Amino acid sequence: MNRLQAEQLRVVRSGKEVLTGVSFTVAAGEVFGLLGGNGAGKSTTLATFLGFVPVAAGRVLVNGCDAAADLAGARRAMAYLPEAASLYEHLDARENLRYFLQLAGAPADAPAIDAALDRVSLPVEARSRRLAGYSKGMRQKVAIALAILRDTDILLLDEPTSGLDPMTIDEFHTLVRGLADAGKAILMVTHDVYGACQVADRIGLLHAGRLVDQFAAPAGQRIDTETVHRAFSGQAAAQRAPA
Repeated sequence: MNRLQAEQLRVVRSGKEVLTGVSFTVAAGEVFGLLGGNGAGKSTTLATFLGFVPVAAGRVLVNGCDAAADLAGARRAMAYLPEAASLYEHLDARENLRYFLQLAGAPADAPAIDAALDRVSLPVEARSRRLAGYSKGMRQKVAIALAILRDTDILLLDEPTSGLDPMTIDEFHTLVRGLADAGKAILMVTHDVYGACQVADRIGLLHAGRLVDQFAAPAGQRIDTETVHRAFSGQAAAQRAPA
């Protein structure tokens, strides 16, 4: 089942067309990596599913329903992890999770919270410390624990590994892969070719607001990094070339 679907998306901002005819799907149990450089339109594409950016033409579907027709229902079906998660620094990990779960009207019992923090490998001794003393990687773990606790069908990840150290990135990719294998549909926007190839089942290459290429992992294998890197570099070189 396709959990997310973009159909010929066209977005115009300040008189400039930033997305032109973008179409793709994300199925249950799949990680779709939307790959592109700065200004390619990745975050704009993601924001259309959340209703943060109006669509000039085309439509976005969430669980088969037009998101514009039922934006509240679409948002309930998704958990969103931004590049810099907005958490409260004066609260500890458990307090943050309880607060945001209560806002969402979701259960916030202590055993479930600790189970989610176990799943993201947040050290037990860190859970009662204020987030003001957390690294970015630790903050991201709390944010993904919140997404797990909300138990939505769909995860939207916006540059989730930006600024993380290599070990934390590997841990994050393992966690994302596990969530997809459990049936979640995951849309991850990123500029990291290697990371996208490590975790994604399919990759869409976005350039100047257009989806210019797509890559799929062969059965039981990963997407070939060199192939994607050549395509990514070729688009970047074309953009830099003089007219």
